[in-house]
Amino acid sequence: MLFNKIHSNIIWLPSYISDRIKYRMTGGKAKTPIHIIFCMCDHFEPYWGEGYEKQAIAKIESWKKCYSKIAEGHRDADGHMPKHTFFYPIEQYRQEFLNVLAEFCHQGYGEVEVHLHHDNDTAENLRKTLMEFKQTLANKHGLLSVDKETGEICYGFIHGNWALDNSRRDGRWCGVNNEISILKETGCYADFTLPSAPSETQTRKINSIYYVLDDPAKPKSHDTGIDAEVGKNQDDRFLIIQGPLTLNFKKRKWGLFPGVENGEISAHNPPSKERINLWIEQNIHIKGKPDWIFVKVHCHGAKEENMNSLLGGMLDSSFSCLERYYNDNNKFILHYVTAREMFNIFEAARCEYEGHPHEFRDFRLKKIQ
Repeated sequence: MLFNKIHSNIIWLPSYISDRIKYRMTGGKAKTPIHIIFCMCDHFEPYWGEGYEKQAIAKIESWKKCYSKIAEGHRDADGHMPKHTFFYPIEQYRQEFLNVLAEFCHQGYGEVEVHLHHDNDTAENLRKTLMEFKQTLANKHGLLSVDKETGEICYGFIHGNWALDNSRRDGRWCGVNNEISILKETGCYADFTLPSAPSETQTRKINSIYYVLDDPAKPKSHDTGIDAEVGKNQDDRFLIIQGPLTLNFKKRKWGLFPGVENGEISAHNPPSKERINLWIEQNIHIKGKPDWIFVKVHCHGAKEENMNSLLGGMLDSSFSCLERYYNDNNKFILHYVTAREMFNIFEAARCEYEGHPHEFRDFRLKKIQ
């Protein structure tokens, strides 16, 4: 049992070693300037902790009040301020909460996508839950996006407890082996759950944007997949957009072992220039377009200690660092994006469009309002 647990927690290390060898052999070089497409994905759970309704709505009001002041002080190369993507949990839905969050997002400070915690679920119930929630967000609150070609309501997804596609060995916090198929069927344009290390739910494949073909009979179909590539159509498969995962040799556990860098921003793990360097060095891009690097980081912004840190100066200093070191219009060009905009820019690259990433923020999916 202990061996199985240790093995599941380090299952990604062979991929890490292989990636580092390739990086050293190529010198990690791409033609400049390098476009950094930066997205903050928030597992936003207002009932975290005590969960009383007054505290929950107060957290949303705090984000509305404080984030706007922070964002207004920053701009990327396109003149866009940072935008926050709130992945809101279905099971914590309250109409009055989403009314406030929607108003805030409609003012241009972010967008809302879908988050879900579930356990011992069924495929039928999951399908119903996702369809009803996306209709609620779209029809009651003017949130989410639509596909320009089909008119379908679409959403991005983060799985609660990291257990996408029933990926825990004990089967907890999901229960649906064909979850990836259901996400695709119900209009999910991409999953943004990973990385999840040091959780056992972490996949072998790391630092990638890739496509998955679901095996409905087995869990964790996203453990491996096919790298997204310019000019290659994989519409029959499901898209996974990962954030950075690597080892941080400057932050050691017990002074000996390198720490795990998984792109999480929290009160106990604030961002720094060194961490941002690591995010960029993972070189997450679509194959054939190495000068567009996708940096997806995550937080739990409604957890009180995190919220106080994020809104109390951490986000402000993070954006300042990005703009100071990674937006010189020579080596680096910075683009603040939402999850939807990140997907749209990715899609434009995959479809072989040339030009500036900024031109493709609404390439395939447009906001409902």
